[in-house]
Amino acid sequence: MPPTSLDVSPLQARNHALCQLFGAHHGWLRERLQARLGCRHDAADMAAETFAQVIALPDPQAIREPRALLTTIAKRLIFASWRRRDLERAYLESLAQQPFEQAPSAEEQVQALQALLALDRMLDGLSPMGRSAFLYSQLEGLTYAEIGQRLGISAPRVHQYVVKALGLCYRALEA
Repeated sequence: MPPTSLDVSPLQARNHALCQLFGAHHGWLRERLQARLGCRHDAADMAAETFAQVIALPDPQAIREPRALLTTIAKRLIFASWRRRDLERAYLESLAQQPFEQAPSAEEQVQALQALLALDRMLDGLSPMGRSAFLYSQLEGLTYAEIGQRLGISAPRVHQYVVKALGLCYRALEA
């Protein structure tokens, strides 16, 4: 006798939905990412990370537009990887400009880069303008008025950006 819907546990239903989603869309997503990234290995990694985020969703059975969701998640991951790459490149360029005798050790370089990447993740919810305002404030010690002049915004707006960024940092540290 075939199993009825009453015989299927919520976990089995979830796993079935995830298997169907993966089977129907993984190849499509990987090909789309390969066209965008130009590398099949990076595309495979990005597709795997995209599906890992889908698996973490509370109710994957409720997904009505899977390709739209997969595209959105993948784009966010691509942008985050580009931002990390740019951050790493900027850090390495700043290291290259330092005199050799003042250069940090390899261990210190890795720690600094990890700290930069952690800060980048904490500030992920900010706009580029908000991120810039926060970094000018914290790293360069500029006043809100000076930051506002650099960014072409008001000092009260700079204050709002910095407060939001600090809130994101505190929440990340509490987690």
